[in-house]
Amino acid sequence: MHVKDPWELGLMRQSGRRLAEVAARVREAVRPDVTTGELDEIAARAIAELGALPSFKGYRAGNMGTPFPRTVCISVNDQVVHGIPGDRKLQAGDIVSVDLGLVYGGYHADCAFTMALGDVPARVRELLDVTEQSLYEGVARAVTGNRVGDVGYAIEEHVKPYKFGIIRDYVGHGIGRAMHELPSVPNFGRPRQGQPLKEGLCLAIEPMITLGGYKTKVLKDGWTVVTADGSLAAHFEHTIAITSKGPEILTVLAA
Repeated sequence: MHVKDPWELGLMRQSGRRLAEVAARVREAVRPDVTTGELDEIAARAIAELGALPSFKGYRAGNMGTPFPRTVCISVNDQVVHGIPGDRKLQAGDIVSVDLGLVYGGYHADCAFTMALGDVPARVRELLDVTEQSLYEGVARAVTGNRVGDVGYAIEEHVKPYKFGIIRDYVGHGIGRAMHELPSVPNFGRPRQGQPLKEGLCLAIEPMITLGGYKTKVLKDGWTVVTADGSLAAHFEHTIAITSKGPEILTVLAA
């Protein structure tokens, strides 16, 4: 979405900051022996308390299939995205990705983070660190005069030296009045290619990176995406606005 008026950007900021608060509450609760369903309930309460609505609950992908049944997506270990919260109890050594979205005042915000529970191998820790840093490399290229391909290229070039897999079937996206809007924002690409980035454009940038290959498959629930080779996956995301002063991350707590 292109923000056309200052008040629209203000509402996007309010939506983003509310989501950042929800994410902080959920992050504090992620620990061994907590179920993914309990984390979902924490997110649902927080969103309601902040006067917002969940973006994901009831969402239909392409107007087909079963609506997403819960408030947030929680994906564990080899699950990449769209994991459905339920009775699964988290364990030490798990890596847990939480993807959150809400709508406030008619404007959506979307963010994600991945955490490791307790001690994990150095290569797994590296996966999380590289994925998170690749997000910020992409954000830094989201400036006027660049193109969508510059964002994906920055993410890909940061990840390449570590020989991790870059998910290709699922990408970032425009965001605003709807959760998913154009343009698509792949986590790979060529510089100077794709849609021009202009002031006012709001994007959700979200690298999804694996310890193995980039291929995925969807489980029988119709939602949960896992790595085809069973390798671990990490996912980080922010909603941003492109401004005359550079990219502004909206899904952060107010200073």
